[in-house]
Amino acid sequence: MKTNIFRALSEKSFRNLWIGEIFTQIAGNLFNFFLILIVFKQTQSNTAVSGVVLSFTIPAIFFGSLAGVLVDRWNKRNVLVITNVLRALLLIVLVFYLQNLFVIYLISFAVSILTQFFIPAESPIVPLVVRKDNLLSANALFGLGIFGSILVAYVLSGPVILFMGSVKTLLFLALLLFVGAIFISFMKLTYVKEKTVSKILKEFNIIRDMKHTFLLISRTKEISRSLLLLALSQILILILATVAPGYAHQVLGISVEAFPLLFVAPAALGMVVGAVILVNFFHGHPKEKIITLGIVLSGLAMLCLPYGSKVASRDFVHTLNTHLPHLLDITILHIMAFLAFVLGLANALVFVPANTILQERTTDAFRGKMYGLINTLVGVLSLLPILIVGGLSDVLGVGAVITGIGISLLLWAIARIFIK
Repeated sequence: MKTNIFRALSEKSFRNLWIGEIFTQIAGNLFNFFLILIVFKQTQSNTAVSGVVLSFTIPAIFFGSLAGVLVDRWNKRNVLVITNVLRALLLIVLVFYLQNLFVIYLISFAVSILTQFFIPAESPIVPLVVRKDNLLSANALFGLGIFGSILVAYVLSGPVILFMGSVKTLLFLALLLFVGAIFISFMKLTYVKEKTVSKILKEFNIIRDMKHTFLLISRTKEISRSLLLLALSQILILILATVAPGYAHQVLGISVEAFPLLFVAPAALGMVVGAVILVNFFHGHPKEKIITLGIVLSGLAMLCLPYGSKVASRDFVHTLNTHLPHLLDITILHIMAFLAFVLGLANALVFVPANTILQERTTDAFRGKMYGLINTLVGVLSLLPILIVGGLSDVLGVGAVITGIGISLLLWAIARIFIK
């Protein structure tokens, strides 16, 4: 049966959560690119950018699972509000230390610690503010809000930083976080069961809680697969963030400031389109098959990314350009933007079904722990790749690294098809 992606917005609490999430995500994504841009400008090094990305991810190793356990015992709405306010205050502090690389890393690290508590509350709270039959719609909207916010953030990042300057940009991002906190504070946990909450809060034993969580994961294949998918999709994004400045400079021959508009914006648009298509046209299709299709598309797009210039130089492209208006001439940038769009669409085909499966198969007593565990997995599994990718990009070139990622994704898709 065809489902309207916007149906979940009829529920007021979800609507407040969604709007607050949009403000928060715009601020977070603008801040991430802001840090990458500042560090790359100061050092001209992919390795130094790896340091920024590691400051995003290392806190997940030490705080991800612990945060998930604690958030399941706290009021998730309050967690979202408080972490937003504290992150906004840290951004204001950074205004005074923009020339100090060590302080940039330190504040980025602190913001990431707070984010470890935000993440196990944001997605797990969705089933508490929408009916079960609206869950897929809510997750698609949640993904659309996240990815759409990325689109807005990265399209605006260059102009905002250019016209507002570093100081005003940070203050603007702090304001967005405050606004996000206000909207989230209006939300009510409509579908939470008081008996469940009381039982969760009755005893506090981290070791026992984690043991029960791992037992649930080991016994439920749908949960373990969804956890791995969500973790690896985030790792891929972090790796791409590490090589992005070098890709812009070495492969595309464009400035780092232009990269968000030409690459990240089409990718985010693809994510939005993918979420809409998924809910409106593929609502009844098996989620696992949709996820596999997303992985295949991601692998193919990654394989093609380094070779856009070779395609653009082919005779058939030149012939085609002679029949097109000059403004529509196909160049490496057009090819790259199309591949970025495909990557975004593919990511939506993985994110929305995997998120929905995880929420359907878990209760509120364990949901925060699951997303906390995802953060830990991302931190642990991405630590070595990010370190290696930054160095390899400086030594072998960004193109070779991206090709290797594409091959790995296709092998993973093949394994999903033939290995049950």
